Amino acid sequence: MTTVARPSQFITFTPALRAADACANYWMRQVTIRLRREICWSWHERGVQAGSGPAVLPPFSDRVLHTLDQSRYWAEKKTFFASDQTARYLTEQLNTDYAGSEHAVQGSFGWVVQRLELDDVSAFALALGLTVALDGSVSSVIAACLNDQTKSHPTLALIQKLWDEPAQVLSIADPFHPLFRFGLLQYSGAGGYHDAETKWDSPFTVPSLVANVVLFPEAPLPQGLVPLSSIADLDAMTESARVAALRLRAASADNLRVVPVIGAKGSARREVVRAIANSNGKDVAEFQSDTTRLDSSHYVNSIATVCWLKDLYLFFGKEPATPAAGEKRVEANWLPASAIPVTLFLAVSDRSELGQLPASVLSPPVYVPPSTYSDRVAFWKKGLGAKAAGLLPAIAECARRFRFEKETIATVCEELRALSDRATADDLITACRAELASDIGELVSRVTPRFNDEELILPHKQHALFAEILKAMRSLTEVHYGWGTGTVWNESGISVLFAGPPGTGKTMAAEILSIKLGLPMYRIDLSQVVNKYIGETEKNLKRVFDAADVSDMVLFFDEADSLFGRRTEVSDAHDRYANLEISYLLERMERFKGLAILATNRKKDLDEAFTRRLRYIVDFPLPDAGERKKIWRQVIPQHADSSQVQVDFLAERFPLAGGSIRSIVFNACLQCADGSQSQSNGGGRLTMPAIIVAVKREYDKMNRALSLEQYGSYSRMVESLDHE
Repeated sequence: MTTVARPSQFITFTPALRAADACANYWMRQVTIRLRREICWSWHERGVQAGSGPAVLPPFSDRVLHTLDQSRYWAEKKTFFASDQTARYLTEQLNTDYAGSEHAVQGSFGWVVQRLELDDVSAFALALGLTVALDGSVSSVIAACLNDQTKSHPTLALIQKLWDEPAQVLSIADPFHPLFRFGLLQYSGAGGYHDAETKWDSPFTVPSLVANVVLFPEAPLPQGLVPLSSIADLDAMTESARVAALRLRAASADNLRVVPVIGAKGSARREVVRAIANSNGKDVAEFQSDTTRLDSSHYVNSIATVCWLKDLYLFFGKEPATPAAGEKRVEANWLPASAIPVTLFLAVSDRSELGQLPASVLSPPVYVPPSTYSDRVAFWKKGLGAKAAGLLPAIAECARRFRFEKETIATVCEELRALSDRATADDLITACRAELASDIGELVSRVTPRFNDEELILPHKQHALFAEILKAMRSLTEVHYGWGTGTVWNESGISVLFAGPPGTGKTMAAEILSIKLGLPMYRIDLSQVVNKYIGETEKNLKRVFDAADVSDMVLFFDEADSLFGRRTEVSDAHDRYANLEISYLLERMERFKGLAILATNRKKDLDEAFTRRLRYIVDFPLPDAGERKKIWRQVIPQHADSSQVQVDFLAERFPLAGGSIRSIVFNACLQCADGSQSQSNGGGRLTMPAIIVAVKREYDKMNRALSLEQYGSYSRMVESLDHE
């Protein structure tokens, strides 16, 4: 609205700008007339002569004098409204009676007036904000009325200028007035009604999302809200869900209610919320964006107000971010204002995440139980449909190895159904691996196994134990769910201890198990897991095991004695908490469903209570001469000319572990290579002198001494290494 009509003209809203609610149109017409009347006064006050035809807006005058004149000329202003032809005509139009329906549509302007029992000045204030939200051209008129071209939004001071009884505006100035409390009006730059200071000159707005509902209650939901289907799965109504539904039904929300829905990622949390809403005759809308990334609470308050207007439950499907280890817990500033009476269902994975939420708005949580093995089998069969034929063994194995929840399985099945060819067992496993998000952060590192073709050279007893571990892992599905041990005991996996001196093959054995079982391998970084702050180690361990519980994997704890050491006598608080860490670790290890491998050089330092819980303990001794001979032959590169290497001599004379032998061969190769041969010509010649030098260096590195006699015919060469 950039021009204003003179007395001969009367402006009404065009059909395109009319609201769907008669009450809204009535009060917005009141706004238009009062703004026009104020413009007439501004013409008179600023010395503009009235003429015929359209006129530009009144010029801006000195704001200090204008402020003083507001009180000085109040009586004159009322006289002007009664005497001026245009102003008198507009005043007469204000007296038009409202002829609206008593049964307003849910969420409409009329419904808001009835529901909040708004008086006339409050209804006018809401209509003023809606007028600006609906018609941006009104901004210039507001600036003219406020005599400030920088102010284009309404203020409480403007309402006092427009309203016939300015003292009545004091009731709206209350920050707990329903218009601000319920999020219908928001001060610009603030999160709602929280500031208790009266803001006469602060601009306020009706958020665009809210304005759309109040003016057009049948309009679709904002883009940020997704309506969930009203068809509910009755099986999703767990006992805690039934109790929550009854509790919500018994009392309407007077303030914000946050109902935590605790369940694993991809679980049927949406179905549970939908079932609760369905049982209470409500619809539910999901806000699927990450609320913690919003720059302010304006938008969250707006969608909460929209849900209140439409009588919807609100569901936050994205889990709130939790503070990292060592970070200070902060209050959840992304929640809607606590005074907006909306019921908010919040998806969380663990009860500990509720610590950042204000207790005053929390309701008892609803628990979504994890899916069972039989549930997962049924989800896979239903999701794959016709493609499930011929995949039943693979489905059974995936249902055990990948503890996905219903929604995650549905996502994987959708991808597999898109295959033009028939899905295979390998396709199923590959799709599950791709979906797996084992993001344990900085606490673990992914291990790429290196020993694809190497043979694990161990004594007969250790070989037999290694074969038993492979057999046990491959039999878990059949034994747990075919024979029923998973029901009788628990669905735990296998825990193994590899003990022995450095270099005896513990890490190599773990990597070979990973390859043969087709499981990803993760090494636990104990420097990150073990924390000096009380309670942080348990939190880190929980993060590791919670992520690992989603799918079978190999968790490799190197130098495990530093984490699984003996519990001590309690002499102070640190001893007590250290023992608690070990107890927690023992409990989680028993419940771990994958393959946990602990490697240690100091088996005697491990807690006995822990070793009793291990399925297998494999001792890795130093290899004997025969085993060393096999290791020497295995680690020499196949493209190197090893015709001069005296394997029998090396194996007999030097009692070394496999790791040391591998290091010696690599160092000797580095010294034998001259860089003149291309890769296509194969390797060079590996010589005994280079190997003997590497042996000497390896013993020096280990701070172990050998007599010159052990080097045989190479003793003089070795002696010269230490003398010029």
